[in-house]
Amino acid sequence: MNAAFEQILEHGRGLWRFRWAGFASAAVLSLVGWLVVFALPDRYEADARVFVDTRTALRPALQGLTVEENVDAEINYVRQSLLTGPELEAIAKESGVLPSTYTDEKTKAKILSQFVKRIALTVDTAGSPGDERSVAGTLYNFEYRDGNRALALLVVKTLLDTFVERTLGGKRQGSEDAQKFLSTQIKDYEERLSSAEDRLAEFKKRNVGLMPSEQGGFFGQLQTEVDAEKKAETALSIAVSRRQVLSNQLHGDAAVSAAGSVTPVSGQGEGMGSDTVSRIQEAQAKLDELLLKYTDRHPDVLAARATLEELKKRRAAELDSLRHGDATAVATSGAGASPVYQSIELELNKQDVEIGALRSELSQHQATVAELRERLNSAPEIEAEYQQLNRNYDVNKAEYAALLENYQKALMGEKADNAGSVRFEVVLPPAALPWPVWPRRALFLALVWIVAILGGTAVAFALHSFRPIVASEIRLQGLTDFPVLGSVSTAFPSLHDHTRRRATWRFGTATFGFFAALIVALVINAAGARINAHALVQLVLT
Repeated sequence: MNAAFEQILEHGRGLWRFRWAGFASAAVLSLVGWLVVFALPDRYEADARVFVDTRTALRPALQGLTVEENVDAEINYVRQSLLTGPELEAIAKESGVLPSTYTDEKTKAKILSQFVKRIALTVDTAGSPGDERSVAGTLYNFEYRDGNRALALLVVKTLLDTFVERTLGGKRQGSEDAQKFLSTQIKDYEERLSSAEDRLAEFKKRNVGLMPSEQGGFFGQLQTEVDAEKKAETALSIAVSRRQVLSNQLHGDAAVSAAGSVTPVSGQGEGMGSDTVSRIQEAQAKLDELLLKYTDRHPDVLAARATLEELKKRRAAELDSLRHGDATAVATSGAGASPVYQSIELELNKQDVEIGALRSELSQHQATVAELRERLNSAPEIEAEYQQLNRNYDVNKAEYAALLENYQKALMGEKADNAGSVRFEVVLPPAALPWPVWPRRALFLALVWIVAILGGTAVAFALHSFRPIVASEIRLQGLTDFPVLGSVSTAFPSLHDHTRRRATWRFGTATFGFFAALIVALVINAAGARINAHALVQLVLT
């Protein structure tokens, strides 16, 4: 322990021996360091913030009424373009960072490269991250550092104005371009639609009666008429068969028997009783009356019997004629008074009317089918041409309607933009602190002072190491193998003490002065003193 302590004392004595060399080194280091710190260029930081709200209350009300635009993508595109290409150069020229007199491309590229490195553009979302319902908008922060505070403010202001104007101007320009394009297309399709209508009207005039109907095309019409013809033929065949059955019934035994059993009604006026049935009844009545008066062999009775038999034969001949369809036999036989005969005859008449109608319908369908078959070669071509004209017209009409709808949406979108569908709110106007954000000279000055002290100590220790002395018996005994028998004290101890005190006082005063130099440097820094390194170099070179 005593050896370690003695070692420390030995190094302390060595440092004390070369204290002035160390002090001079520290002074030189601090002076040089302070000059460098004072020569460092100031960096002022200007920033501005703008809040962009793309979810205003107006946008939900315009859902489906305007063309949907990805405003966020457009804003991001503007944000990226601000720091590249012509936009960056325009901002640099407008803010004065890039003088307009510079024409050399390499010089301009170098200035712009340094310029963009000093720009910081950050984006923050207002709301809870990951929750789209709570997202209230986007906050854009523009920062720029420069040695000139006024220039830094101007650059940030230019960035902010360009960002807002480019976004709104881009939307306006995009809306105007869309309207111009849609207007041009609408006029073009109006001409196309008008031309298609004219061609379609002219085609209809040329081919009246040959165009497809609502029931379908040519082949559809032909098939419909063929089916209708077959249906009419079938119905006519059924009607003819039904008429044949009714005719058989009318001339059959049942109807004739019913007609033969009809008893005419007497007293119906003149001409009644002239038919065979009535005469038979009269003859029978007369015969019955004669039999009441005479015998069977009486001439009148025989004459009455002969008349009755003759009438019965005539009645049988009439019924036979009625059975064979003789029309005159109907009146003479009195069949017209039979309800059965009348109902069958009525149905037969209805069936004749129906057969006539069906024959007329069949002939009409047959004529239509024949006409369609005659047009079998030309009609499909006309139908195909008609469908093509209709198709072109429908396409032009649909495109025209869609373009007109989009044009109305574009107009509505422009009005919505003017009404504030996207809101820009400048949260923080361009501002900068009155003092530079870099370098922190007070801290750097103190660090240089501490580093200078450490450097001076290192110089003194190095000199002590290169030029060592033996200052104690223990040190001497450690260096040699001989025992130390004694030591010689100072010849004039009072003079030695006085000299040591004076040396201590001088070094203390110098140390205090070194500390005071730090205070003075801090005061000068607070006063705003700076060293123009470029001017100093030019002065030295001159």
